[in-house]
Amino acid sequence: MRPIKQAGVVSTHVLDFFAPVSTAQGAALLLLHVSREAFFFVSACMVTHAYLGLDRSGVGRFYWRRFVSVGIPYLAWTLIYYLYTFRTSHYATPHQALMAIPFLLYYGYYHLYFLLVIMQFYLVFPLLLIGLRRTRRYHGLIIAVAALLQVLLAIAMHWQWFPSSALTAQREAPTYVLYLIGGAVTAFHLDRVDAWLRRHVWLVVGLTALAAMFAEAVYYLGQYGVTTGLGSTDDPFQPSVIPFNIGAIACLYLVGIALVRSGRTPKIVRMGSDNSYGVYLSHVLFVLILVWVGWSRLDAVIPWPLVFLITVPMIYLASFALTSLLARTPLAVPLTGRKRVRMSRPAFVPVLASRLARTASGTGH
Repeated sequence: MRPIKQAGVVSTHVLDFFAPVSTAQGAALLLLHVSREAFFFVSACMVTHAYLGLDRSGVGRFYWRRFVSVGIPYLAWTLIYYLYTFRTSHYATPHQALMAIPFLLYYGYYHLYFLLVIMQFYLVFPLLLIGLRRTRRYHGLIIAVAALLQVLLAIAMHWQWFPSSALTAQREAPTYVLYLIGGAVTAFHLDRVDAWLRRHVWLVVGLTALAAMFAEAVYYLGQYGVTTGLGSTDDPFQPSVIPFNIGAIACLYLVGIALVRSGRTPKIVRMGSDNSYGVYLSHVLFVLILVWVGWSRLDAVIPWPLVFLITVPMIYLASFALTSLLARTPLAVPLTGRKRVRMSRPAFVPVLASRLARTASGTGH
């Protein structure tokens, strides 16, 4: 699932930067925003599944490992983006330039707020895990309450009932309560969830398609002034898109299972999974480079949907290549969030060395 959701993140940002603002662009963004909810669901599910047996003695190790895998890359890439954009930021004074660093660390540079949200979740995770263990019989009720809270929060944020801005709200873990709690609860019942999804593939796909059509219908009704009672614009914080988000996450899981079980693609899937975190961290760097070279003007020459189809794989592959390279350096952990990968020698090297040794032995050297 991780490579697929990262492709969704890249697609969202490509639309933001390289597609002209239009009704069609907003319609596409409306559905692609699910990549953020999928990110939180998958992260919560994976960490819960990995630490189901966590006890008090392991809490310190848990926090340290989360800091190494999330906190350090967050700090490193915040600094990288700060330095890269320094020349175009036009700070009035050195003091403003210096204070921009803690500001970015607090709010998260552009897409890096994903990590702020997941770090908030990690902070309370040991307590959440204890609570979920003690309430195993009531996990269905917990999901129902989380879903209700998600709908109420979406309504409140979309119609701006809260004094805080959307900029702040999207950086707070409670904003994604259904996806974080849902991911954690799913980890407790992963076998049952997996079996149910496999038995009802077409039902899941069909309901997700209906949910997508519903969300788009609400969007277009608002865009053309028919009604905004159910929500409007491509704002992800509206209740009409929640059913699609849930269905899309389930579909992503099914696609991931199909890819893993395919006899033709396991190595590619493994590589994609290993490098997906680095793709997420680094892809905006390539977006900014393309903006710098004037790529955003390309839609004046060719239709923007074609620009989108060209740009997404280009940025994804560039980020993938950079991650693969960085993973083989001493900076693997801070820049990719994964352990360093040893450089592998080409297969012909040991053979060539053996033949040279035999030749040297035969000539008396």
